[in-house]
Amino acid sequence: MHLLLNTLRPYAWGSRTAIAQLLGREPSGGPEAELWIGAHPDSPSRVAAPVDGERELLDSGLDELIARDPGSALGAASVEAFGPRLPFLLKVLAAAHPLSLQVHPTLEQARAGFAAEEAAGVDRAAADRNYKDDNHKPEMIFALTPFEALCGFRSPAEAAVRFEELTALLAGEDAAEVTEQVAELLRGPDEEEALRSAFARLIAGGEQVSAAVGAAAAAVEGSATDDAGLLTVAALAKEYPDDPGVLVSLLLNRVSLAPGEALALGAGNVHAYLSGLGIEVMASSDNVLRGGLTPKHVDVGELLTTVRFEALPLPLLARSESALGQELYKPPFAEFQLQRIDVPASPNGTRPEPVPVAQAGAAVVLVVAGTLTLDTPKGDLALGRGDAAFVPDAEAPALAHAGDGGVLAFAVTTGLGAGLG
Repeated sequence: MHLLLNTLRPYAWGSRTAIAQLLGREPSGGPEAELWIGAHPDSPSRVAAPVDGERELLDSGLDELIARDPGSALGAASVEAFGPRLPFLLKVLAAAHPLSLQVHPTLEQARAGFAAEEAAGVDRAAADRNYKDDNHKPEMIFALTPFEALCGFRSPAEAAVRFEELTALLAGEDAAEVTEQVAELLRGPDEEEALRSAFARLIAGGEQVSAAVGAAAAAVEGSATDDAGLLTVAALAKEYPDDPGVLVSLLLNRVSLAPGEALALGAGNVHAYLSGLGIEVMASSDNVLRGGLTPKHVDVGELLTTVRFEALPLPLLARSESALGQELYKPPFAEFQLQRIDVPASPNGTRPEPVPVAQAGAAVVLVVAGTLTLDTPKGDLALGRGDAAFVPDAEAPALAHAGDGGVLAFAVTTGLGAGLG
């Protein structure tokens, strides 16, 4: 087993306090958006060792450690399925401001797009680069606090009603022409084409759409509406005035997650996280095609080939329990599953039963409250609040022994053998 030291990403939308408070350390003073825990080559975790009560950094990234012996680190089944790399990435995500409206490609799209940009000589760090790697990026978010998001298309009929309500609020204004056009497109007989044409009309932007964003926000603020979608338009316009993604939000489901609830997002699902603190898990990729709510590059043509134009039910991910009593969140993606290890403080000094760590291949464990000791056939590793560890496949099975004060921790492994101890 290996202690991990992890990279904090200071994106501007990040909270300045949430991650620090969760993990029990002093804030950095700047935005703290994402803590990356894994072996992604952009920000691999560093391997550390406990020395005299301190964390001493070893001269190795987790990606390098895995590369030295992928079979031992990841297991034969994982290497066969995903190659000699850790197939998932664990993040702590803290959004104080909305993230960009975005979508992720399928595996086939990612491979083709990456190969094409490599062949064209596009610098991987270029602002207009679409594909940073050749992998897809299915993901899930587990809410630690109330968490707000936009996720997937509403039905065209539901979206049309919102645009008709907005048109009524804009009565007599030039901006009503845009919202009326979109509502008419959404009333088309073919649902897929209705969503595609409405989305394309807005995402292409232009002066008319930009003007409609400001007028729509002002109209909503001057109304007595309590519709969450319309109120979201007004809120987003304060963050991103003139951005067409503000109006695109009305095409999407507005989601409020309570702590303990989770979403699973597959390829083609247009989404944006708006606010909240959560545990995010994804396939190990950084491929993001943006569609608004951002000053960054938006490739409209590529976006339209990637978006899945289909009204989807909310992809809520239900909790399940294994035969070993493990609390699991298993999305329909082979790269990962999430386990919550929640053990209350032990009464009267009694020791709680250890929790088997669900492990199929490698596992990554993060402690967010209390303490635990990981116990494997090859040794023990004590973890405190904010600590993370990598458990190689060769060291399974691992048991999590909670400290007397209890523990809340999360473990991620592949979805190849969900529920195995």
